Amino acid sequence: MKQIVRTMWGAVLALVVLTACTEEKKGYTINGEIADIQDGMVYLKKYVEKTFVDVDSAVVANGKFKFEGVASEALAHGLSTRKESRRPLVFFLDNDAMTVSMNEAEKQLTITGSPANDIYLANAPVVRSKGYSLDSLIAAHPASPVAAYFVVKDFAYKLDLEAMKAVRAKFDASLDGTSYIQQIESMIARMEKVQVGSEAPDFTLPDVEGNPVSLSSFRGKYVLLDFWASWCPDCRKENPNIVAAWEKYQNKNFAVLGVSLDRNREQWLAAIEKDNLTWTQVSDLKFWSSDAAVLYCIRWIPMSFLIDPEGKIVAVGLEGEALHNKLEELLK
Repeated sequence: MKQIVRTMWGAVLALVVLTACTEEKKGYTINGEIADIQDGMVYLKKYVEKTFVDVDSAVVANGKFKFEGVASEALAHGLSTRKESRRPLVFFLDNDAMTVSMNEAEKQLTITGSPANDIYLANAPVVRSKGYSLDSLIAAHPASPVAAYFVVKDFAYKLDLEAMKAVRAKFDASLDGTSYIQQIESMIARMEKVQVGSEAPDFTLPDVEGNPVSLSSFRGKYVLLDFWASWCPDCRKENPNIVAAWEKYQNKNFAVLGVSLDRNREQWLAAIEKDNLTWTQVSDLKFWSSDAAVLYCIRWIPMSFLIDPEGKIVAVGLEGEALHNKLEELLK
C-alpha cells in the first residue's frame, strides 16, 4: 500500500513539474516578412513613458525575421528597421504565435494570430477621431489591456481627476496589477496631490549652471511653476505671455520657476535665450520622465501651477489672459 501511495504521489509530482515546465516555455513567436528590405536588422521596441525603447533585435535575411520570447503581459510594442526610431510600426504583443508582414516605408503592418492586437488594430486608426467613445471601448473590452493602453496614451491628457477615477472603475478586476492599470492608478494618486488647495510638492532640480534649486526656496512669494520644453510649439507660443507677466509683476512678490522637459541641453539653453526667459530655469533633461514632471503628473505642456506664499496651489493651467487676470486679482 505504501508503495502504491508513493507511486501515486510521484506521478502527481511529475505532472506538476511537467505542467510548470510547459507553462514556463509558453511565450510568443513572431514570424515576419519585410517588403522594403532584404537584409539588415529589425528592432523590437516597447512603449515606455511616451516613447519606444529597444528590447530585442533580429537579423533580416531574404526579407524574413523571427522573434521569440516570453511576455509578462500584453503590452504595446513596435517594429522598426531603424534602431533610433521613436515612431515604429505599433502592435500589441502577447504570448501568441504571430505572423507579421511589414512595409516600413509605406507604414504598413499586418498581423495575424493575436487577439489583443486585433482589438488594437480595430481601434488605433480612429481612437482620436471626433466623437470616439472611450466608454464604449471599455464597455466592449473591460478586461483588455488594449483599452487601458488607449486611456494612458490617448485620453489621460484630457481627463480630470474625477473622470480618471470613473474610467478606472470601469475596468475588470482581472486587470488589477497590470502595467497600464497601475499607470492609471499612479496618475490618479499624483493628480490628487496637485489639486487647487493642496500643498505644492517640493522638488529639487539643477538650474542652467548645474546648481540645485528647490521649489521651497521660493516660499514667501507667489510662484508660477511653468512646465515647458524647447521642442513644444504651444510652449514657445505661450512664452511671450509669461514674459509679459514677469515684467509686470516681478517686483510685486511674484516669481517664475521654469521646468523644462528637454533632453538636449544646448536646445534648452538656446530656447531660453531666444525667448528671453530671464527667470530661474531648471531641468534634469529627462524628457517626460523628469522627476518634477512625474511628481506633478504632467501629461501635456505647457502646464502651470500658481502657488501662493504659503506653498498652496491656487490655480492650475493658467494661460493667456487668464494668467494676467489671476495675477491682477492676487497682486493688485
